[in-house]
Amino acid sequence: MHLRYSLAPIAMSALFATPALAAGLSVNIEIPRLNVSEYHRPYVATWIERADSTMAGTLAVWYDVRTKTNNPEGEGTKWLKDMRQWWRRGGRELAVPVDGVTGASKPAGKHQLSFTEGTGAMPKLAPGAYKLVVEAAREVGGREVVTIPFQWPPTAAAQPVAAGKEELGEVKLELKP
Repeated sequence: MHLRYSLAPIAMSALFATPALAAGLSVNIEIPRLNVSEYHRPYVATWIERADSTMAGTLAVWYDVRTKTNNPEGEGTKWLKDMRQWWRRGGRELAVPVDGVTGASKPAGKHQLSFTEGTGAMPKLAPGAYKLVVEAAREVGGREVVTIPFQWPPTAAAQPVAAGKEELGEVKLELKP
């Protein structure tokens, strides 16, 4: 007794199947080069807020991540509260360091972050209105917040841009449907 199975239906379905791709976003943050006598890299927090200003999720936090051997008091983390808006909205509940979210403060220049919905730091978002918020605070410097409103899920690729005045340069949000 011989049984024969045709692989044609399986091969055809695999040929025409397309993977379900999740929506995502990229954030480009520019930290300007400042001509000041005492320069310190800024602490920067990037997060998503709902329309009611509650935090949907923290995407990234850049701060002084010196090791405990060099910094036994954890001095780098004690200044996180200087990013006041992020701290009040949810930063104080975040137990740093967080893998994939926290990292060392960045030098002047352009820095890119990319996220896919539901993976890593990017939460699953219900359809609706949101804001991308980027806050920077610098020792012997100022504090600045840049906000970019957006709709989720994105129906088309979009690249809204906002610009800071002192502590932040151009902040660009790239939405990917």
